[in-house]
Amino acid sequence: MRLTEISYDTAPPVDGYGPGFFRIGGEVHEGGLVLLPNKIIPWTGYEDTAAILSAAGAIDVLFVGTGPEIAHIPAAFRDTLDEAGIGVELMATPTACRTYNVLLSEGRRIGAALTPIIA
Repeated sequence: MRLTEISYDTAPPVDGYGPGFFRIGGEVHEGGLVLLPNKIIPWTGYEDTAAILSAAGAIDVLFVGTGPEIAHIPAAFRDTLDEAGIGVELMATPTACRTYNVLLSEGRRIGAALTPIIA
């Protein structure tokens, strides 16, 4: 059997995560993150939309990892992204990381806003 290595052309994948951190493209980042095409930006939470809005037109969907469990997000956050033409998909952070990697490998126009898992 021959396995083919997955190619990520537009951005580095999520390699792993743990209590309070993410490993993206082999590099460890503490705290929340926004992953955009060619950018990894610290993210302080739902009031912090500037970095995400800078990607309007470059991404179609933002996966929002809400922590260890799926949770509601503030309506104002969703409304702001909807007005910018960015779709929002909520999921638990582990699911958001996996989904982001799969669609990234397909060359899709995606981003992720990830809340870390806290131990």
